[in-house]
Amino acid sequence: MFERSRKGEHALLVQPHAGGPPDEAELEEFAELARSAGATVATLVTARIDRPNPATLLGSGKLDEVKAAADASGADLVLVNHPLSPGQERNLEKVLERRVVDRTGLILDIFAQRARSHEGKLQVELAQLKHMATRLVRGWTHLERQRGGSIGLRGPGETQLETDRRLLQKRVDMLQKRLEKVEVQRTQMRRARVRSELPRVALVGYTNAGKSTLFNALTGAGAYAADQLFATLDPTVRRIALASGPVVLADTVGFVRDLPHELVAAFRSTLSEAREADLLLHVIDAADPLRDERIRQVDAVLAEIGAGDLPQLLVFNKIDRIEGAQARRDAPDPETAPAPALPGETLAIGRERVWISARDGLGLDLLEGALAARLAQRRIVAELELPPSAGRLRARLHALDAVRGESHDEHGWRIRVDLSEADAARLAAQEDAGMLRELLPAVEAEYSR
Repeated sequence: MFERSRKGEHALLVQPHAGGPPDEAELEEFAELARSAGATVATLVTARIDRPNPATLLGSGKLDEVKAAADASGADLVLVNHPLSPGQERNLEKVLERRVVDRTGLILDIFAQRARSHEGKLQVELAQLKHMATRLVRGWTHLERQRGGSIGLRGPGETQLETDRRLLQKRVDMLQKRLEKVEVQRTQMRRARVRSELPRVALVGYTNAGKSTLFNALTGAGAYAADQLFATLDPTVRRIALASGPVVLADTVGFVRDLPHELVAAFRSTLSEAREADLLLHVIDAADPLRDERIRQVDAVLAEIGAGDLPQLLVFNKIDRIEGAQARRDAPDPETAPAPALPGETLAIGRERVWISARDGLGLDLLEGALAARLAQRRIVAELELPPSAGRLRARLHALDAVRGESHDEHGWRIRVDLSEADAARLAAQEDAGMLRELLPAVEAEYSR
């Protein structure tokens, strides 16, 4: 058994790759993940793996190279940008004589540092314990002399390494019950927003694309924003006013390539803000040379959580980092694809695009205009005759600011309305909106599709 360092923050990075040169963008993201966890990057070793070693992932020759690099750089922690089995992690620690953390453990550690709300801490702990459970299959004897170093280990829950499987499962069950209660409360809050007939818009995108900065620029909410990965974990919801009417805007956790399934499952309530939105603002770092790949990765995660079919408005942020770039709005022509706004752009065809700088406030008026237009498409202007018993429907129409005139007599109200088809569809889904349902059968059919 080796004596572990009391520091545990001076990291050697191991980047496995299959064939060809390693992906430079993936290397930079991995280094940024390590720095976000609080580690100092000592050095980086790439490892081509054509046939993974089932015992250590890396071959014996590469293990010798990693061990020599760690000794030379003084690294006391090895981070591997690849999922490791419990056996591989244990064997690597034995050979390298240093603590080893895989990609999943690294991302879990960052989430543990970022969680602020009660729900976020519960979700992080649940994900960590499920990850830990796989390491308990053969016991924790290889960590009995753990000292110092926190990356991959800290979290809001239990940290004692000798916890047996029975107690761990008991803790998992308790956390799941707590999260179920929190989910019920969050569902009730979302239903209240639905009853208020307010359209729901969610900010989604790759981590560090500028979602929270944009959220603050649109709402003035002061949500935490920083130039780091996973700056936002806990969803923040605010109401904003647009030309088309009030809207509920939600800021959500950023996505990343190969997001651990433990986190996708544990953060189901957080991600439901995106899943249950009427429109997604897909925020993209316009200055990122791999923005097309980032779009694909975000679309893949959205599909995984059941939000892949929701309408999107693409928001290319950070144009302040591109020389000569200007704020603009590209409304897609259904017959001809829009011309690429930047060299090499091949994606985003058929989706409306707005180019902005949330930091400098450039193009926010264009974004608000595009957002209002999307939410107000196919407006319905009609005259309704409501009986005295339809007071709640009348109140909802007023809450939507959809009433353009009304008169009243003993038979009820005669109301002139101007509202978006999306708002009409929500009203048509209410039990007391029978008259509106008869007036707008096409809307009802579209809403229930």
